[in-house]
Amino acid sequence: MYIIAIGWLYVTALVALNEASVISGIISFLFYGLLPCGLLLWLGGSKVRRQRQRYRELLASQRANDDDRSDNKSDQ
Repeated sequence: MYIIAIGWLYVTALVALNEASVISGIISFLFYGLLPCGLLLWLGGSKVRRQRQRYRELLASQRANDDDRSDNKSDQ
C-alpha cells in the first residue's frame, strides 16, 4: 500500500510543479496528493490500530493479573 501512496505523491508532485503559479501548485498538491493519500493510509491502517489496541489491553490485563498473583504469594 505504501508503494501506491509514494507513486501517487510522486505523480501529484509532478503535476503541482507544472501548475501556472506557486499557489495553485500547492493547492493541487494538497487536494490531489496529501489529503487523498492521508485518507487512504488512515483507512488502510485502521485494522492494524485495532489489533495494537487489543494487544495493549491484553498486556495490561496480564500485568494486572500478575500483580494480583504476586500479592497472594507474598501473603502465604
